[in-house]
Amino acid sequence: MAGAYSSSKAGVIALTKAVGKDVVGSGVLVNCIAPAVISTPMLGQMTQEHIDYMTARIPLARLGEPPEVAALICWLASEEMSFSTGACFDISGGRATY
Repeated sequence: MAGAYSSSKAGVIALTKAVGKDVVGSGVLVNCIAPAVISTPMLGQMTQEHIDYMTARIPLARLGEPPEVAALICWLASEEMSFSTGACFDISGGRATY
């Protein structure tokens, strides 16, 4: 299932870039967020072993917290963020450094 999951994430990023370019000049900015594992109730459906496995692959060695993602979303929606469209913003604790 990793292939399907990864493909769907790649599709969202590609769609973000395409739509971001398509609507340039309209006043609409299109960006997406690529999080790593965030500490949400969804983790209750996973074993602690699986959570530990995922966390071990995050260079900052911890799960993300919902307020951290919310802060990024608030910034993306603010007037301060006016010069980015078609971008993917990483919030993965370094996980996306490959």
